[in-house]
Amino acid sequence: MKAIRIHQHGGPEVLQFVELPLPALPPDCVLVRNQAVGVNYVDIQHRQGGYYPVQLPLIPGIEAAGVIEQVGASVTAFKIGDRVAYAGYMGGNYAQFTPVPQDQLVPLPDTVDSVTAAAGLLQAMTAHCLTHDTYLVRPGDTVLVHAAAGGVGSLLVQFAKRSGAVVIATISTPVKAEFVRSLGADHTILYRDEDFAARTNSITNGEGVHVVYDAIGRATFDQSLASLRRRGYMVVYGQTSGAVPPFDINRLSGITDSSTRGAIFLTWAALSHYNTTPLELRARAATVLQSITDRHITIHIGQQLPLEQAAQAHRLMEQRETIGKIVLVP
Repeated sequence: MKAIRIHQHGGPEVLQFVELPLPALPPDCVLVRNQAVGVNYVDIQHRQGGYYPVQLPLIPGIEAAGVIEQVGASVTAFKIGDRVAYAGYMGGNYAQFTPVPQDQLVPLPDTVDSVTAAAGLLQAMTAHCLTHDTYLVRPGDTVLVHAAAGGVGSLLVQFAKRSGAVVIATISTPVKAEFVRSLGADHTILYRDEDFAARTNSITNGEGVHVVYDAIGRATFDQSLASLRRRGYMVVYGQTSGAVPPFDINRLSGITDSSTRGAIFLTWAALSHYNTTPLELRARAATVLQSITDRHITIHIGQQLPLEQAAQAHRLMEQRETIGKIVLVP
């Protein structure tokens, strides 16, 4: 089979297009012929050898969708020919074929094609989890979404608007501002041009927002805290700009940090800690796939590239000029 493999950490050039034998199929797994593979920022971090250590050599990727080619001896939930997707599973996914445990699989309805599933399942489940479980967005809430034109960010905007919130979105360019407004964002802030905390506090008449959704990390953390109202929620779910340095927990009280209003809740939210069983995984997946089918949310695919252009996909993502999701097609 054709695959992308990393033998050493480094830049996009370490992503090598190789020919490999088909992987062995454990009894509890199916062999998925991948029709589409989603590209996520964590793939870049795995390639770089940064905050999430991995073993080399590595076939990167954490989500894909396709058709079952083979089933293991103990598989009972799926059969050959079933359309499936998987998200959050590292099984060698930048490849034509991946062995996937049946507990990690999600059945795909006929209403959602493989490219859309690979582009949206992981990030839609993440956005759903963040807005429905980590912090339940309610009508009248004011929500601040960073990187709002990205995969998760654009879905956070949509889920928050459907929940009745006022959405403030930070983005890097006027083109991205127009995009997130089309998704329902009420206010847009070009974070390169203005202080987003000052602007957020102006929009909220000095009260601050109910929740900040922040996947950027080091570059936005302090100002995000300053954007929160008293008893607001700081929801961190990534660190694309680097890890947040250790800090004094007393800052959350508002006593030692005058920019913080006090009684701040801080959490790091990982989808894997909410989708802890196959039942939870499939229930959330069914919810978001139905939302896609009903057009309650839109999955925006910015680029579709052949598998052999994985290095180009990483370059585009690192340049931060893409809107929506990049998908590789084996």
